[in-house]
Amino acid sequence: MSVQDDLTAVERSLDTLAQAVGKLETRIGGGLDVRRIRSDTDHLRESLALLKQSLAGTARDRGTTAEDEMVPVPDTPYNSALWTDAEDEGLGAKDRHAP
Repeated sequence: MSVQDDLTAVERSLDTLAQAVGKLETRIGGGLDVRRIRSDTDHLRESLALLKQSLAGTARDRGTTAEDEMVPVPDTPYNSALWTDAEDEGLGAKDRHAP
């Protein structure tokens, strides 16, 4: 069985569960316990939808994205003009050592 088949089976099971909860709700009313079961069933549906989305994202051919790109950092020193007002930057006060 493939992952897609497993996801489809879980989706069918959740549909069956939702129908059973609906029948139960009509028979005994919508008390707190039944509402909690309905809410849990809805959360399971949402979780399954998120799982399917994440699996679809990993199954696609990603190629090179901006997140995967390597950014070269040159070995040459930075322009000192970038640091003209940065004498107070860093940890601690001027006259003390960093922790």
